[in-house]
Amino acid sequence: MRLSQVNPELRPAYRFVRTTPVGHPGLVKLARVAFPLIPHTKAPAGVRLETVAQRGAGDLRVYTPDNGGSGAAVLWIHGGGMVIGAASQDDGRCFTIARDLDVVVVSVDYRLAPEYPFPTPLEDCRQAWQWLQQHSAERGIDPARVAVGGQSAGGGLAAGLVQRLHDDGGVQPAAQWLFCPMLDDRTAGDRALDRIGHLLWDNRANRVGWQAYLGAAPGSPEVPVAAVPARRTDFSGLPPAWIGTGDIELFHAENLAYAASLRAAGVACVLDVVPGAPHAFETVAPHTAVARAYWQRSLDWLTGQLADGHQG
Repeated sequence: MRLSQVNPELRPAYRFVRTTPVGHPGLVKLARVAFPLIPHTKAPAGVRLETVAQRGAGDLRVYTPDNGGSGAAVLWIHGGGMVIGAASQDDGRCFTIARDLDVVVVSVDYRLAPEYPFPTPLEDCRQAWQWLQQHSAERGIDPARVAVGGQSAGGGLAAGLVQRLHDDGGVQPAAQWLFCPMLDDRTAGDRALDRIGHLLWDNRANRVGWQAYLGAAPGSPEVPVAAVPARRTDFSGLPPAWIGTGDIELFHAENLAYAASLRAAGVACVLDVVPGAPHAFETVAPHTAVARAYWQRSLDWLTGQLADGHQG
């Protein structure tokens, strides 16, 4: 992919960006050590952070406004292609959500593939949802005003969790908030996409991530359908969705197709496509005007979904 295809405002940030090297086991191990060591974002005034240990599952990072919040909450799931990443990498984002929306945010440190393939990462996220629901009363949270969100692989897990919760019954998420979500293993199975060289996350890396998570060749008949949100056939009854994506990123086509599937099933879905935006641009270049505007649109949408008394 040529840098000239990137939005001019984003080019400086992506000039030296290379594909995430998840295909090299040694670099994956190094990344896993490095992520928790990244200097943590300092908590802003008015928000506190605590860590909650989960037996037999990933720990939780809980961001709470000092006033307890407005009664709503967000369950957030970090990215990393299913094989790297840590909840702490999104401290800044989660602090911002908690402060600006006046909500409790719970971020889950789900266990990573290939050591923990499907369904373990999804089950860790499900257990985080259950913890949030079980502790909602003591934390002043309305169980019906909880959104599920995530970025990249975390966005895919968020979509998968929403589907699982729908099938389980019980209290449902108020919304699904998906940033450049990793939704369809069949993208990784399309070798023609390898030639494009998408920035930050390309199809070779995508194939490594899906293979590790699925324990099967991406795009093959052996893939467990429940592990791949886009392979679902009945999308009816799912909560309203916001899907953000760039038009030059690897997941652009699958994100558009997923939005179309939701809409065809009668699910309200806002699709925010940013021209010239590579994968995770709001994280790579957060201070640019295009990223700030995109982030604000997403917050405005989520605010409406979590408003007290909001219906659908």
